[in-house]
Amino acid sequence: MSENKSLGHNSKKDFLKNPVEHIDITSFDARKIISSMEKMSFVSRETANAANIYNEMLRDKECTIFLTLAGSTSAAGCMNIYKDLVKYNMVDAIVATGASIIDMDFFEALGFKHYRGSQFQDDTELRKNYIDRIYDTYIDEEELQICDKKISEIADNLEPRSYTSREFILEMGKYLKKKLC
Repeated sequence: MSENKSLGHNSKKDFLKNPVEHIDITSFDARKIISSMEKMSFVSRETANAANIYNEMLRDKECTIFLTLAGSTSAAGCMNIYKDLVKYNMVDAIVATGASIIDMDFFEALGFKHYRGSQFQDDTELRKNYIDRIYDTYIDEEELQICDKKISEIADNLEPRSYTSREFILEMGKYLKKKLC
């Protein structure tokens, strides 16, 4: 049986043994490979074109750069990229899904991990092991529930009123700073 198919007797530990490793874009220079993609086909050429447009945006001091994120890209190993884009002033604003902010970033800030898995894994077996699947990435449901309880704790300790997402994210940051530092 291939490693993508389960024999039906894997334990939670078997599924959650290979954490996703977040890429460090500061550890290498990708400019040469990206610029060489201009001479290729399909998506490669579009990747080079997008990089050229982004470089123009960075040079234009009047340009506001928005980074838009889908939740799964954080779990897939891109968190350090986003952190470095902010750190090095390469984006001005981030538009993200709630999944990016809560189930990916906040979850990992609490010390939990996402794990490499398989999109072909039987979801029934994962469910028996209390594991959630995001395409080919696994997340421990028990840890996700702890994350949800922390969010509830933050909300319960706020003055009862309406909050913008920005205000609530700020409160999440305060919680992390207080509890984890």
